[in-house]
Amino acid sequence: MVEVNGHPHEPVPEAGLSIAEAARRTGVSVHTLRYYERAGLVVTPVDRTYSGRRRYRALDLKWIVVCTKLRATGMPIKGIRRYAELVAAGQGNEAERLEVLESHRDQLLADFAELQEHLQLINRKIDVYRSRLAAGDAGELWAPTRAARTPDDR
Repeated sequence: MVEVNGHPHEPVPEAGLSIAEAARRTGVSVHTLRYYERAGLVVTPVDRTYSGRRRYRALDLKWIVVCTKLRATGMPIKGIRRYAELVAAGQGNEAERLEVLESHRDQLLADFAELQEHLQLINRKIDVYRSRLAAGDAGELWAPTRAARTPDDR
């Protein structure tokens, strides 16, 4: 179950919420809510009042949180849009939804592996600096001379 901001038992009124209240409860800006709608990321059309003002229902809020979390994982808008289209289409495309999610997960794992490599480099550099500081010869790190240095000294 996706939770939204605010009191967990705070019901969404039958008439729905204004865009400002929906933004407060989902933790995104009014601009973002409008963008999600324009970009085709919503799974159901957002209700409107007789004067044309948006009214968000509980399902809308939950879906906005899903979109926000997918975006926070780095999923491209195109991927979120595709996932939203599949969800909006209803039953019968669950395998395709799974494929979208698995593909994104695989990309995240590849990105994570690359970040781990970068982290290893940073850790090696930290070890070099600590050992040089402990040995009292840290002044030799990145000295502006053309003398040959080993990769660890830089």
